[in-house]
This record gives sequence, C-alpha cells and structure tokens, in this order.
Amino acid sequence: METYELLRHCVSALERLKLSYFVTGSVATVYYGEPRFTNDIDVVVVLPLRRMIQFCRAFPQPEFYVSEEAVREAVEHHGQFNIIHPTSGLKIDIMIPSDTPFNESRFARVNRVKPSKDYDAWFAAPEDVILKKLEYYGKGGSEKHLRDIAGVLKISGDRVDLTYIASWAARLGLESIWENVRNRVDSFHDPGHGDKL
Repeated sequence: METYELLRHCVSALERLKLSYFVTGSVATVYYGEPRFTNDIDVVVVLPLRRMIQFCRAFPQPEFYVSEEAVREAVEHHGQFNIIHPTSGLKIDIMIPSDTPFNESRFARVNRVKPSKDYDAWFAAPEDVILKKLEYYGKGGSEKHLRDIAGVLKISGDRVDLTYIASWAARLGLESIWENVRNRVDSFHDPGHGDKL
C-alpha cells in the first residue's frame, strides 16, 4: 500500500462514518506546494467518544493496528494517536482538535480537493497549513517547515491570503516567526541566494 492509497482508505472510512475531518501536514503542503516524497499522513478528526468503536472497526486487524486505549485517551484529552499499516510501515497520525477559535476557523475554511485522480478529500486551506507549519517551526526549528512554507507560497502564492495569515499569526503569538519566515522565504526565492534557506 502506498501513501495515497492509505489516505484514500482513511478518507473513505471517515466519510462513511460522517465524521468531520481535514488532511493537513506534509500531504497538504505537497498538494499546495512543491512535489516531494512523504510518508507522513496527518488528519484532524472530530471523533466523539461514542463513535470510537465504529472508528476502530474501520481499520481492522491484521491489516491495520490501532490501540483503542490510545484512541480513548486522545479523544478525552484532545491528543493524537496512530493508525499503523504494518505491511507497508506507513502510519496515519490522527489529531483530535480542541475547541478553539483557530480550529473552528480551520474547519470552516477546508477545501475539497483531489489528492489522487480516483478520490476527493477535505484538506486544510493553504493559509492554515502555513500557520501550523509556523507553529511547528517555532517549537522545533526544523528547516523542513520553512521549505514547506516556501513551496506553498511559490506554487499557490496567488491563492494564499497573506492578510489572514498575518492576523492569525498575531492572535496565536506567531507574528515575529511569520515575519522572520517571510524574510527567509523571500531570500530563498532570490536567485542571488542559491537554493538553500
């Protein structure tokens, strides 16, 4: 099973169960940005506790491994858990969102896209993907987040609402990081600075 086949199975299960969700993370940045290999599948899912068993049954053993205990803990504490596909070694990170204005905004702005030619899925808007990448960069400083942001701005820049990003960056305490990232992204696209951030 390949990454986008696993995503298709996940999306199919979520839509069959009528659960609200969106795809984010690396898969979304590749969709909106520059092509690159990724094994990471990140999906934000509103999963009520009463739907937990139904959800787990959509990923049956031995094809998949998902811990009901981990699911319950994530649902109760707005955390995350993994769905593992042992044969391929791929996994899906399922994140249970807390009830915040930003998460409400992210769900309100999802886009229906075609990650592969044979299925559609709900993806986070590019602005919200960038904001989460800013948050991750602020926490860990990984250069890959800057490259992902640069890729999205390069490929989808004409569709990205920079005012929205600036507004939420200020509200989320990411304003200085966003300014720094914009400066670095600008230098990334300057031919005189080579290909490295």
